[in-house]
Amino acid sequence: MSLTRADFEQMDADDALAFARDRFSIPDGLIYLDGNSLGVLPAATPARMKEMVEREWGEDLISSWNKHGWMDMPLDLGAKVAPLIGAAPEEVLVADTVSINIYKLAAAALKMRPGRKVIVTETGNFPTDLYMLQGLAEFHDGVEVRAVARENIPEALDDDVALLLLTHAHYKTGALFDMQAMTKAAHDAGALTLWDLSHSTGAVELDLQAARCDLAVGCGYKYLNGGPGAPGFLFIAKRHLDDFHTPLSGWLGHAKPFEFVDDYAPASGVRRAMCSSPSILALTALEEGLKTFDGVDMADIRAKSRRLGDLFIQLVEERCGEEFELGCARDSEWRGSQVSLRHKDGYAIMQAIIARGVIGDFRDPDILRFGFTPLYTRFVDVHDAAAHLAEVMETGEWREPRFAERAAVT
Repeated sequence: MSLTRADFEQMDADDALAFARDRFSIPDGLIYLDGNSLGVLPAATPARMKEMVEREWGEDLISSWNKHGWMDMPLDLGAKVAPLIGAAPEEVLVADTVSINIYKLAAAALKMRPGRKVIVTETGNFPTDLYMLQGLAEFHDGVEVRAVARENIPEALDDDVALLLLTHAHYKTGALFDMQAMTKAAHDAGALTLWDLSHSTGAVELDLQAARCDLAVGCGYKYLNGGPGAPGFLFIAKRHLDDFHTPLSGWLGHAKPFEFVDDYAPASGVRRAMCSSPSILALTALEEGLKTFDGVDMADIRAKSRRLGDLFIQLVEERCGEEFELGCARDSEWRGSQVSLRHKDGYAIMQAIIARGVIGDFRDPDILRFGFTPLYTRFVDVHDAAAHLAEVMETGEWREPRFAERAAVT
């Protein structure tokens, strides 16, 4: 027998993470299933930003670099990210963006594996990962980017490979790699690994240390709720820190930046991966996003994420029959915190349910993405979103011409 809305309300009443929803500012009547693209505004962020702008910047001005610890924020926030990814505090730095950090870490990996010139990645990887590697190869003679299908990655790892770069949770399908197995395969071939955790961090339980990962990057604006364009983070395993050399040797990565000498000397530890002055406004917003995880166990987040996705798939298949093809793994063990559905008219269908207040997104050519952020997504949201989707399909509402008009951001 199908579950009723009352059953979903009871799940919310029993939810061990229900308290966390109050940490966010969610518009009334909105079902937000796009936290895998942009996280919801934490309720505390506006007041904290006002305080930072008016008091720290407005009153204390440049003294705030010391007085309010601005200079230490990249390391302090890195330490807050660390438990979410299974890393030590001294291995993580919040700085720059995912794209810039990919370039820095990939170039450093090539230097750490002299004589090897190949970087292996997956075809269909997130575009910025591919583009940054292509740009790196263009400016470094002899470097080859070898993009292969997922199933062909192990055989692509030969003696010429310096680095394997993979996105842990695929941005379209949410498909998860076996991080430990793929890292071992790279190590067996003598290569390093660089993991993009942008669609995993804050929603999928991670343990970089247990998997023996070498390098990683991630973003702050999806499940970490740091705001649009929030800073990224990077991870460098402790065993590699002394051998890590950044290609972007900016002044804040210097051992003694305020001595202002002419020649570059790298700082000790993960701070050597810094480049330019951090955006304190952006770091302040991200800090509030990270506070939404206070007192929360990542195992509970992952368990709820899997259950939300399983229930959504069940409801869609019950209500919509064969209207959609499942575009993600049915087994939640191998699915990130999203459900992807395929339909040739997916864009118009997504716009129709967005008009009803159910916010997901679309990725070409035919994927409707529904992201589940366990800190604020309720079980009843899943029920109601599936009901709206079914009604849109039953009535043919999505066929209205206005829903076919393409916006710049899909």
